[in-house]
Amino acid sequence: MEDIERLTQIGIDIARDAGQFLLKKFHSHFTVSHKGAVNLVTDADLAAEDMIVSRIKSAFPGHSILAEEVHNISRDENSGSSCKWIIDPLDGTTNFAHGYPVFSVSIGFEVAGDLELGIVYDPARDELFTARRGGGAFCNEVPLRVSTAGSLLSSLLATGFPYDIQTSKENNLSNFCAFALRVQGIRRSGSAALDLSHVAAGRLDGFWELKLSPWDCAAGYLMVREAGGTVTDFRGAPASIGGREVVASNGLIHQEMLDVLKSADSKFEILD
Repeated sequence: MEDIERLTQIGIDIARDAGQFLLKKFHSHFTVSHKGAVNLVTDADLAAEDMIVSRIKSAFPGHSILAEEVHNISRDENSGSSCKWIIDPLDGTTNFAHGYPVFSVSIGFEVAGDLELGIVYDPARDELFTARRGGGAFCNEVPLRVSTAGSLLSSLLATGFPYDIQTSKENNLSNFCAFALRVQGIRRSGSAALDLSHVAAGRLDGFWELKLSPWDCAAGYLMVREAGGTVTDFRGAPASIGGREVVASNGLIHQEMLDVLKSADSKFEILD
Protein backbone atom coordinates (compact mmCIF):
# COMPACT_ATOMS: atom_id res chain seq x y z
CA MET A 1 0.00 0.00 0.00
CA GLU A 2 1.15 3.52 -0.74
CA ASP A 3 2.27 5.78 2.08
CA ILE A 4 -0.77 6.53 4.25
CA GLU A 5 0.33 10.13 4.75
CA ARG A 6 0.32 10.72 1.01
CA LEU A 7 -3.03 8.96 0.62
CA THR A 8 -4.52 11.06 3.38
CA GLN A 9 -3.29 14.38 2.05
CA ILE A 10 -4.43 13.66 -1.50
CA GLY A 11 -7.81 12.50 -0.21
CA ILE A 12 -8.22 15.65 1.88
CA ASP A 13 -7.26 17.91 -1.02
CA ILE A 14 -9.74 16.18 -3.31
CA ALA A 15 -12.57 16.33 -0.75
CA ARG A 16 -11.98 20.02 -0.07
CA ASP A 17 -11.87 20.93 -3.77
CA ALA A 18 -15.01 18.90 -4.53
CA GLY A 19 -16.80 20.48 -1.57
CA GLN A 20 -15.91 23.99 -2.62
CA PHE A 21 -17.09 23.21 -6.15
CA LEU A 22 -20.42 22.01 -4.73
CA LEU A 23 -20.76 25.11 -2.62
CA LYS A 24 -20.32 27.33 -5.67
CA LYS A 25 -22.91 25.32 -7.58
CA PHE A 26 -25.25 25.52 -4.58
CA HIS A 27 -25.13 29.31 -4.71
CA SER A 28 -25.43 29.53 -8.51
CA HIS A 29 -27.20 27.13 -10.87
CA PHE A 30 -27.67 23.38 -11.14
CA THR A 31 -30.12 20.96 -12.75
CA VAL A 32 -32.08 18.22 -10.98
CA SER A 33 -33.29 14.88 -12.32
CA HIS A 34 -34.85 11.79 -10.73
CA LYS A 35 -33.44 8.32 -10.15
CA GLY A 36 -36.72 7.39 -8.42
CA ALA A 37 -39.85 9.03 -7.04
CA VAL A 38 -37.92 10.69 -4.18
CA ASN A 39 -34.34 9.86 -5.17
CA LEU A 40 -32.75 12.86 -6.85
CA VAL A 41 -29.51 13.49 -8.67
CA THR A 42 -28.10 16.82 -9.82
CA ASP A 43 -25.52 17.77 -12.40
CA ALA A 44 -23.44 18.84 -9.39
CA ASP A 45 -23.35 15.22 -8.10
CA LEU A 46 -22.13 13.99 -11.47
CA ALA A 47 -19.55 16.74 -11.97
CA ALA A 48 -18.17 16.33 -8.44
CA GLU A 49 -17.88 12.58 -8.94
CA ASP A 50 -16.07 13.11 -12.24
CA MET A 51 -13.65 15.46 -10.50
CA ILE A 52 -12.97 13.13 -7.58
CA VAL A 53 -12.58 9.99 -9.69
CA SER A 54 -10.32 11.58 -12.29
CA ARG A 55 -7.94 12.83 -9.62
CA ILE A 56 -7.86 9.49 -7.81
CA LYS A 57 -7.24 7.67 -11.09
CA SER A 58 -4.42 10.07 -11.87
CA ALA A 59 -2.74 9.66 -8.48
CA PHE A 60 -3.48 5.95 -7.97
CA PRO A 61 -4.10 4.26 -11.33
CA GLY A 62 -4.02 0.76 -9.87
CA HIS A 63 -6.78 1.32 -7.30
CA SER A 64 -10.42 0.27 -7.53
CA ILE A 65 -13.21 2.82 -7.16
CA LEU A 66 -16.78 2.41 -5.92
CA ALA A 67 -18.84 5.57 -6.36
CA GLU A 68 -22.54 6.34 -6.08
CA GLU A 69 -23.39 7.64 -9.51
CA VAL A 70 -21.57 6.26 -12.55
CA HIS A 71 -17.96 5.40 -11.74
CA ASN A 72 -17.35 1.86 -10.53
CA ILE A 73 -13.87 0.78 -11.51
CA SER A 74 -12.54 -2.64 -10.53
CA ARG A 75 -8.90 -3.45 -11.07
CA ASP A 76 -7.61 -6.86 -12.08
CA GLU A 77 -6.50 -8.92 -9.08
CA ASN A 78 -3.22 -9.44 -10.90
CA SER A 79 -2.46 -5.74 -10.51
CA GLY A 80 -1.31 -6.56 -6.99
CA SER A 81 -3.48 -3.87 -5.41
CA SER A 82 -6.32 -4.54 -2.96
CA CYS A 83 -6.99 -0.83 -2.48
CA LYS A 84 -10.43 0.67 -3.02
CA TRP A 85 -11.83 4.20 -2.78
CA ILE A 86 -15.51 4.46 -1.80
CA ILE A 87 -17.03 7.77 -2.79
CA ASP A 88 -20.22 9.73 -2.28
CA PRO A 89 -19.62 12.97 -4.19
CA LEU A 90 -22.69 14.65 -2.68
CA ASP A 91 -24.29 13.09 0.39
CA GLY A 92 -27.47 15.06 0.98
CA THR A 93 -28.61 15.59 -2.60
CA THR A 94 -32.23 16.24 -1.62
CA ASN A 95 -31.10 18.97 0.77
CA PHE A 96 -28.87 20.43 -1.94
CA ALA A 97 -31.64 20.39 -4.52
CA HIS A 98 -33.99 22.25 -2.19
CA GLY A 99 -31.47 24.89 -1.18
CA TYR A 100 -31.04 23.46 2.33
CA PRO A 101 -27.35 23.86 3.24
CA VAL A 102 -26.65 20.45 4.80
CA PHE A 103 -24.61 18.18 2.54
CA SER A 104 -21.15 16.66 2.38
CA VAL A 105 -18.47 14.91 0.38
CA SER A 106 -17.63 11.46 1.73
CA ILE A 107 -14.51 9.52 0.78
CA GLY A 108 -13.52 6.20 2.32
CA PHE A 109 -10.45 4.11 1.56
CA GLU A 110 -10.06 0.42 2.29
CA VAL A 111 -7.37 -2.19 1.83
CA ALA A 112 -8.39 -5.85 1.48
CA GLY A 113 -11.78 -4.99 2.92
CA ASP A 114 -10.48 -3.10 5.96
CA LEU A 115 -11.31 0.60 6.25
CA GLU A 116 -8.08 2.57 6.58
CA LEU A 117 -9.09 6.18 5.92
CA GLY A 118 -12.28 8.21 6.17
CA ILE A 119 -12.84 11.80 5.04
CA VAL A 120 -16.10 13.76 5.30
CA TYR A 121 -16.12 17.40 4.28
CA ASP A 122 -18.98 19.78 5.12
CA PRO A 123 -18.38 22.76 2.82
CA ALA A 124 -21.20 24.91 4.22
CA ARG A 125 -19.52 24.90 7.66
CA ASP A 126 -15.99 24.35 6.35
CA GLU A 127 -15.61 21.35 8.65
CA LEU A 128 -13.26 18.57 7.60
CA PHE A 129 -13.69 15.28 9.46
CA THR A 130 -10.92 12.72 9.09
CA ALA A 131 -10.11 9.33 10.57
CA ARG A 132 -7.32 6.82 10.12
CA ARG A 133 -7.42 3.27 11.40
CA GLY A 134 -5.54 3.25 14.68
CA GLY A 135 -4.87 6.98 14.39
CA GLY A 136 -7.99 8.57 15.83
CA ALA A 137 -10.62 10.91 14.40
CA PHE A 138 -10.43 14.69 13.95
CA CYS A 139 -12.43 17.72 12.90
CA ASN A 140 -10.27 20.48 11.41
CA GLU A 141 -7.32 18.72 13.11
CA VAL A 142 -8.94 18.82 16.57
CA PRO A 143 -9.24 15.30 18.11
CA LEU A 144 -12.75 13.91 18.39
CA ARG A 145 -14.31 11.85 21.15
CA VAL A 146 -17.81 10.46 21.42
CA SER A 147 -20.18 11.82 24.06
CA THR A 148 -20.58 10.65 27.65
CA ALA A 149 -24.38 10.44 27.66
CA GLY A 150 -25.24 7.40 29.74
CA SER A 151 -28.90 6.83 28.96
CA LEU A 152 -31.34 7.19 26.09
CA LEU A 153 -33.42 9.60 28.13
CA SER A 154 -30.56 12.10 28.07
CA SER A 155 -29.56 11.42 24.46
CA LEU A 156 -29.89 13.21 21.15
CA LEU A 157 -30.15 10.77 18.24
CA ALA A 158 -30.29 11.02 14.46
CA THR A 159 -31.71 8.82 11.75
CA GLY A 160 -32.81 8.82 8.14
CA PHE A 161 -35.40 7.17 5.95
CA PRO A 162 -34.90 5.00 2.84
CA TYR A 163 -35.79 6.19 -0.63
CA ASP A 164 -38.51 3.55 -0.91
CA ILE A 165 -40.32 4.83 2.20
CA GLN A 166 -43.54 5.26 0.22
CA THR A 167 -43.70 1.66 -0.97
CA SER A 168 -41.80 -0.51 1.54
CA LYS A 169 -42.89 -1.70 4.98
CA GLU A 170 -39.19 -1.61 5.91
CA ASN A 171 -39.33 2.16 6.23
CA ASN A 172 -37.97 2.96 9.72
CA LEU A 173 -41.15 4.75 10.82
CA SER A 174 -41.96 2.36 13.65
CA ASN A 175 -38.41 2.58 14.95
CA PHE A 176 -38.58 6.38 14.82
CA CYS A 177 -41.77 6.37 16.89
CA ALA A 178 -40.31 3.95 19.42
CA PHE A 179 -37.21 6.07 19.92
CA ALA A 180 -39.15 9.35 20.00
CA LEU A 181 -40.83 8.26 23.24
CA ARG A 182 -37.54 7.34 24.91
CA VAL A 183 -35.00 10.05 24.05
CA GLN A 184 -34.40 13.76 24.52
CA GLY A 185 -34.65 14.41 20.79
CA ILE A 186 -34.22 13.02 17.28
CA ARG A 187 -32.75 14.85 14.30
CA ARG A 188 -32.90 13.96 10.61
CA SER A 189 -30.21 15.87 8.70
CA GLY A 190 -30.38 14.09 5.35
CA SER A 191 -26.69 13.17 5.27
CA ALA A 192 -25.68 9.90 6.92
CA ALA A 193 -22.01 10.78 6.50
CA LEU A 194 -22.51 13.96 8.54
CA ASP A 195 -24.67 12.20 11.14
CA LEU A 196 -21.96 9.62 11.73
CA SER A 197 -19.31 12.34 11.91
CA HIS A 198 -21.41 14.18 14.48
CA VAL A 199 -21.66 11.03 16.58
CA ALA A 200 -17.86 10.88 16.47
CA ALA A 201 -17.72 14.53 17.52
CA GLY A 202 -20.04 13.99 20.48
CA ARG A 203 -22.71 16.29 19.04
CA LEU A 204 -25.03 13.31 18.66
CA ASP A 205 -25.11 10.40 21.06
CA GLY A 206 -26.38 7.84 18.58
CA PHE A 207 -27.56 7.17 15.03
CA TRP A 208 -29.47 4.37 13.41
CA GLU A 209 -30.59 3.76 9.84
CA LEU A 210 -31.34 1.01 7.36
CA LYS A 211 -30.71 0.44 3.66
CA LEU A 212 -27.54 2.52 3.52
CA SER A 213 -25.09 1.98 0.67
CA PRO A 214 -21.32 1.59 1.13
CA TRP A 215 -20.62 5.14 -0.07
CA ASP A 216 -23.03 6.54 2.54
CA CYS A 217 -21.20 5.06 5.49
CA ALA A 218 -17.64 3.91 4.73
CA ALA A 219 -15.95 7.06 6.02
CA GLY A 220 -18.47 7.54 8.83
CA TYR A 221 -18.14 4.06 10.32
CA LEU A 222 -14.39 4.52 10.70
CA MET A 223 -14.95 8.01 12.13
CA VAL A 224 -17.17 6.73 14.95
CA ARG A 225 -14.95 3.79 15.80
CA GLU A 226 -11.79 5.90 15.89
CA ALA A 227 -13.53 8.41 18.19
CA GLY A 228 -14.24 5.62 20.69
CA GLY A 229 -17.76 4.75 19.60
CA THR A 230 -19.53 1.53 18.63
CA VAL A 231 -20.94 0.61 15.21
CA THR A 232 -23.06 -2.54 14.81
CA ASP A 233 -26.03 -3.94 12.96
CA PHE A 234 -29.43 -4.16 14.68
CA ARG A 235 -28.43 -7.47 16.31
CA GLY A 236 -25.24 -6.06 17.81
CA ALA A 237 -22.75 -7.66 15.41
CA PRO A 238 -20.05 -5.39 13.94
CA ALA A 239 -21.53 -3.38 11.09
CA SER A 240 -20.22 -3.84 7.57
CA ILE A 241 -20.44 -1.21 4.86
CA GLY A 242 -22.06 -3.92 2.74
CA GLY A 243 -24.76 -4.51 5.35
CA ARG A 244 -28.25 -3.04 5.28
CA GLU A 245 -28.57 -1.60 8.78
CA VAL A 246 -26.52 0.30 11.34
CA VAL A 247 -26.56 1.44 14.94
CA ALA A 248 -23.75 3.86 15.82
CA SER A 249 -23.36 5.31 19.29
CA ASN A 250 -21.06 6.46 22.03
CA GLY A 251 -21.14 2.87 23.29
CA LEU A 252 -22.76 3.75 26.59
CA ILE A 253 -26.29 3.80 25.18
CA HIS A 254 -25.74 1.12 22.57
CA GLN A 255 -27.53 -1.74 24.27
CA GLU A 256 -30.51 0.48 25.03
CA MET A 257 -30.70 1.39 21.35
CA LEU A 258 -30.57 -2.27 20.33
CA ASP A 259 -33.30 -3.07 22.84
CA VAL A 260 -35.59 -0.38 21.42
CA LEU A 261 -35.09 -1.65 17.89
CA LYS A 262 -35.80 -5.21 18.99
CA SER A 263 -38.97 -4.28 20.81
CA ALA A 264 -40.38 -1.76 18.30
CA ASP A 265 -44.03 -2.66 17.72
CA SER A 266 -44.18 -2.85 13.93
CA LYS A 267 -44.22 -5.08 10.92
CA PHE A 268 -40.57 -4.25 10.37
CA GLU A 269 -38.22 -7.21 10.72
CA ILE A 270 -34.46 -7.00 11.08
CA LEU A 271 -33.03 -7.35 7.59
CA ASP A 272 -31.07 -10.40 6.56
